[in-house]
Amino acid sequence: MAEQNFVDYIRICCRSGKGGGGSAHFRRDKLTAKGGPDGGDGGRGGHIILRGNAQMWTLLHLKYRKHIIASPGGAGTGDHKHGADGKDIILDVPLGTVAKDAETGEVHYEILEDGETRILTAGGRGGLGNANFKTSTNQSPRYSQPGEEGKEEWKILELKVLADVGLVGFPNAGKSTLLSVITAAKPKIGSYPFTTLTPNLGIVSYRNDQSFIMADIPGIIENAHEGKGIGHRFLRHIERNATLLFMIPGDTDDVKKEYEILMNELKQFNPELLDKPKVLAITKSDLLDDELKEMIEPDFPKGIPYVFISAVAQQGLVELKDLLWKHLND
Repeated sequence: MAEQNFVDYIRICCRSGKGGGGSAHFRRDKLTAKGGPDGGDGGRGGHIILRGNAQMWTLLHLKYRKHIIASPGGAGTGDHKHGADGKDIILDVPLGTVAKDAETGEVHYEILEDGETRILTAGGRGGLGNANFKTSTNQSPRYSQPGEEGKEEWKILELKVLADVGLVGFPNAGKSTLLSVITAAKPKIGSYPFTTLTPNLGIVSYRNDQSFIMADIPGIIENAHEGKGIGHRFLRHIERNATLLFMIPGDTDDVKKEYEILMNELKQFNPELLDKPKVLAITKSDLLDDELKEMIEPDFPKGIPYVFISAVAQQGLVELKDLLWKHLND
């Protein structure tokens, strides 16, 4: 997944179609010199619609399409003929896309299913023809209703990566290395902070041809919930992960303190994240001997299952898969 091709946030201007005007027409033919009103209704303006597409993983196709404009509805005509509806514009988006109002920040909905369609900006209603206004006391109305104006709104589309397991940890905790070893993903790996700037997804093969999806999410730093580092750009992706795998290097001075900092960042961003199943992986454990492991184990957070792993030395990876699979299927 090339970083320049992964787009998880866009701001677009949506202009729906204007409704068509109703007709103020009276029936006229060779047998009827002065017929009654028969003006048809106008067609509605075109909607702008979002549609879930399971084959897509980025909003890149909308990045340079800043203005989305739907067509207007057609005007009604005589003989009670309804005007044509404006053509809808359908925007395919990946699953996990959240639609928001750019002005107020209000969340409209989230697209979660393949083929799911939701109206992003509704087209204007068509006007009523004069046939609708005929009454016993007004048998020849000479007026009709104009079409409703379309809406022009700025919308925000945000993508929250859908994955079974999300990797949570400080920069250089070994998340990208783990993903590259147990999946076919090829994330960028480096020895400097924020090597990973966008989420990377990989499929982890398990026993009996089973599998689950793992997401490498850019590293957290303290006060990330306030927008520091890359802040909210990555924290929102964690919301869509079923299980959280906390990764802390074995050479860290205080494992429990680092875990608590990570938990606090999640809590400050969204307290509901604390309810997700959690697993702790002590990475780079090839640097630890058995005696050191026994010394640091009492300091681990209570009630969280843990495993010692080393992606480089291929240690503890089978145990890690077993532990994650158990949590995913409990």
